[in-house]
Amino acid sequence: MAQAAAGSRNRELSLLILGLVVGGAALALVALARDDGEAAVAAPFITVLAIAYLAAHFVVRRVAPRANPLILPLAGIVNGLGISAIFRLSEYQAYQDTASAQLTWTLVGIGCFVGTLLLVRDARQLTRYKYIFGFAGVGLMLLPLAPGIGREINGAQLWVDLGFITFQPGELAKICLVVFFAGYLAERKELLSIASRRVLGMHLPDLKHFGPLLVMWGLSLTVMFYLKDLGSSLLFFSIFIVMLYIATARFVYVAAGIGLFAIGSYIGYQTFVHVQDRVQVWLDVFDPRYVTDEGFQLAQSLFALSSGGLFGTGFGQGRPDLIPAAHTDFLFSVLGQELGLMGAGAIVLCFLLMVGQGFRIAITQRDDFGQLLAAGLTTILGIQTFIILAGVTRLLPLTGITLPFMSYGGSSLLSNFILIALLVRLSHQESTQRPPAHTAEILIGGRT
Repeated sequence: MAQAAAGSRNRELSLLILGLVVGGAALALVALARDDGEAAVAAPFITVLAIAYLAAHFVVRRVAPRANPLILPLAGIVNGLGISAIFRLSEYQAYQDTASAQLTWTLVGIGCFVGTLLLVRDARQLTRYKYIFGFAGVGLMLLPLAPGIGREINGAQLWVDLGFITFQPGELAKICLVVFFAGYLAERKELLSIASRRVLGMHLPDLKHFGPLLVMWGLSLTVMFYLKDLGSSLLFFSIFIVMLYIATARFVYVAAGIGLFAIGSYIGYQTFVHVQDRVQVWLDVFDPRYVTDEGFQLAQSLFALSSGGLFGTGFGQGRPDLIPAAHTDFLFSVLGQELGLMGAGAIVLCFLLMVGQGFRIAITQRDDFGQLLAAGLTTILGIQTFIILAGVTRLLPLTGITLPFMSYGGSSLLSNFILIALLVRLSHQESTQRPPAHTAEILIGGRT
């Protein structure tokens, strides 16, 4: 067992070094392309980032030696490329301080990763506090509605301003809610799975079992109508639907959830002007009425992606400053222009591998709570990535959701590092709790 653990950690170290080389090379290329005398700043960036990730690796080696070896390196690759893209933007006045701030938040995020691993030694114990996590999640989600501290930015009221710091509590709320969902569904999966009636050839549960679905629908509508954010509403409701389906294997819940969300989305579209604008921009972004106004950001994103071609313009050779707020929602477009289709495809592949490893961790868990928790955390990464990438490529209307580990923002970085720390802990537990062959034989034989 010790030899297998050492081999797993050595693979993680090798892959992490490869990821740091990719991120460091990207930062170096951006620095070489600049002629403003700030190129020397890249060296400390690379050094600090490498030290932080290597320290995180050695903590994993110490406290979770049998954990999945791909999660941390994949996060390091996309995070390093994100920092290099933000450093690329920092040469423009509007983004001058973003690179140092993003590096600082990355270091804090890695600290949260380490702290979570040290604090949560057994992820199964979180189920004992599921209702506390549930109330905390709802409270954090609705905190921006509190008078005096809630802030509305770009039409959505997702921010809390405490004077010394501004953050999005919804980023932490999603992790708290997933812990609650996992604990709740693990307790009631058999009850929710029972199909007691047959309608039109389909086996359906009792109507009362649709109660949790209706509660989550109401909560998602609250997010949509009061926080004015369709993206977060879709994310929270989708996570619950996926976890409910995993727990019960009843597609009727998925169908009902899709129908309920479609109703809510239609009501939201009819109610909010900014939602109507986003849908109209999505449908016809190059219409003269939109392309120079509401659709300018999306149009510039599409122009940037198309100008990147197959291999990109090269770091420092594009014009990411032409995309408004490129460091948040549209960082993928910046990288797509300068790395081209091949580079953008590689980034998408990294996210796909991360999601795949997360679900692999989920299916290897021996208890219902562990399976649902790992699946829920992975669903956050997968759906969030899909929504933002679909938005910048015009597959879906734009939302304010950030690209995990890449987009500028401290709240998102901190929550995502906590998320992968829980996945790392779950993967380690599964490996260490697998009983040896002789133990299984003793148990079968009825001896202790």
